[in-house]
Amino acid sequence: MGTEEGGGDMTDGGTVDRFEDLRVWQTARELAKGVYRAARVQSLREDRSLANQMKRAAVSVGSNIAEGYERGTRKQQIEFCFVAKGSAGELRSQVITAHDIGLIDDRAYEWMLETCERCSRQLAAYIAHLKRTAPSIRGLKYASEQDEA
Repeated sequence: MGTEEGGGDMTDGGTVDRFEDLRVWQTARELAKGVYRAARVQSLREDRSLANQMKRAAVSVGSNIAEGYERGTRKQQIEFCFVAKGSAGELRSQVITAHDIGLIDDRAYEWMLETCERCSRQLAAYIAHLKRTAPSIRGLKYASEQDEA
C-alpha cells in the first residue's frame, strides 16, 4: 500500500508496507505484552478468568488491526479498526475493574490505562485517515486496477 497508506503520523518512518509498520499496531503490541506481564507478576494472576479475558481483549486489538490491513479493501480495514477500538475500550474497562478490586497496582494501572487510551486515539486518527483517503486508495484488492487507471 506504500506511503499513502500510513498518513503523516501513522508510522515512525512514514511508509507502510506491512501492518507491522503501523504505529497503532506497535502500540497494540506493547499493550498486549504489558497485559501478559501483569497477568504473570501482579495479583491479577490469582483471578484467571479476568486475566484471560484481559489477555484476549489485548490480543484482539492488534489482531484486528492486522486482519483489517490484510483484508484488501478500505471498507473492511475500517470495520476491523472499529472492532480493534472496541476491544481497546473493553480492555480499558477491565483494567479499571482490576485496579478497583486490587488485582493490579497503581503503576501497572496507570501504564495500561494510558496505553489503552493512546491506542484508542491512534485508532480514531487512523480510521479518520482511512475514511478520508478511501475514495482515492481503495485497498490492496484493487491495486492492479488503480495501477491501470
